[in-house]
Amino acid sequence: MESLGALFQMLFGTALVPAAFIGLIWGVIGGALPGLSASVTMALILPLTYTLDPMPAIVLLASVYIGAEYGGSIPAILIRTPGTNSAAATVIDGYELKQQGRAGEALGISLWSGVVGSLFGLFCLVLLTEPLSRLALAFKPMSYFALGILGLSIIASLSSGSLLKGLAAALVGMMIATIGIDPLSGVNRYTFDLPELLNGIKPVIVMIGLFAMSELLRQSGSAISGAQATMTVRIVLPSLPMMRRLVKPQGIGCGAGLIEGLLPGGGGSVAAFFAYNEAKRWSRTPEEFGKGSVEGVAAPEAANNTVASSSLIPLLSFGIPGSNSAAILLGGLLIHGLLPGPRLFEQNGDVITGLYVGSFIATLGQIPIGLIILPLCMWMVNRPRPYLAAFVFMLVMSGVYTLNGSFLDIALVMAFGLIGWLMVKCGYPFLPAVLGVVLGPIVESNYRRSLLLSGGEHSIFLEDPIAIGLLLTAMAFLLFSLWREVKDARARKTEGMN
Repeated sequence: MESLGALFQMLFGTALVPAAFIGLIWGVIGGALPGLSASVTMALILPLTYTLDPMPAIVLLASVYIGAEYGGSIPAILIRTPGTNSAAATVIDGYELKQQGRAGEALGISLWSGVVGSLFGLFCLVLLTEPLSRLALAFKPMSYFALGILGLSIIASLSSGSLLKGLAAALVGMMIATIGIDPLSGVNRYTFDLPELLNGIKPVIVMIGLFAMSELLRQSGSAISGAQATMTVRIVLPSLPMMRRLVKPQGIGCGAGLIEGLLPGGGGSVAAFFAYNEAKRWSRTPEEFGKGSVEGVAAPEAANNTVASSSLIPLLSFGIPGSNSAAILLGGLLIHGLLPGPRLFEQNGDVITGLYVGSFIATLGQIPIGLIILPLCMWMVNRPRPYLAAFVFMLVMSGVYTLNGSFLDIALVMAFGLIGWLMVKCGYPFLPAVLGVVLGPIVESNYRRSLLLSGGEHSIFLEDPIAIGLLLTAMAFLLFSLWREVKDARARKTEGMN
């Protein structure tokens, strides 16, 4: 009875339910707008979470993630333009179904598969996160330092582009994290006598600049192209026989989404294409794939929606985000002073419970919200791109200014937007840089604490078995990535000679 009473208090005595639905609606709209990825959609609303209590703030961000993964399939099916990277695989058969006059059916299959994937991912999140977090109870400062190095190594090695560029981006992020007051000595570092920088540069500023502002700069230099969705479409949910037919591809998508969510750097797009290929391999009608297969829509949509929840498992357990969107959610946790790991479950169990309940509400809410909001999404997709860009720019500037009422924050966001634009031009990934900003203080503080404990002897890192295991794993990831790059370079050289 006490648990039931606590649940009712959470549902009706807090802002959890409104946060779940508002986040879901904003996520679907943001995901449906081509050019706004799930991470950008989350970054735009991140400043608004400053004024919320921790639980509804985290639920809001998680719901945006869930909604954006579904919303990306709307333009993918209607105008052959994925709203998010993870919806790219949905284009292959989704648009073919639309060309056959079955757009409503394709949207319904996408919606239903998204709900199935989200429920499976949420089940795995509830089942696996807390047991894994208990492993962190044995961690010492040396272990936390090694864990931070492992997280940076994994993200840098698995990011698109070269290993060197991934490591360079992570190093830049860690350099940004050193701005402000030294956590141990109290000395000012790189503040340029600006009092606003004494507390450092908040990760939210870096995230909004790199993800949202750089995307606006990139789009401003791109030609406006692409067909528009001018037809009237109604979502048609699959019938029971169709649901039974979709069980296998949805199961494949859920499995792929779970695996990729647990592996940092994988993400929804990798899971979606992997699920698509495997669904085709195991299908009774593989010849339909690429020509309007309903299974070709169900598998990737189940996969990328599973990732929206499963990628939170390494985030909440060890503080290692598996995707850009999970990194934004990590920023939301840090804003409210919540550190991932076992203490998060012990000291802030209500926040975790609220996250589970809110994600469940948002998952089930995808069906009614998807049915209601489709006309609005189609209308927004048809708006001229300059109008949408101006709307997003207004959201960025107003949201950043409300953080501290500081024009310096606005200048920093614009500066990081320019840096992000240059990183895109030069092929440098964002996620290592963001993770460097987030993990930089953890890596530095635990490194220096370890040296204080040992009197300056680095051999202390070889005395902790957990630290040794994590550092060896980090080295293995880096060596594997280096080996893969050398192998690819030799293959390209051989092809060039032929």
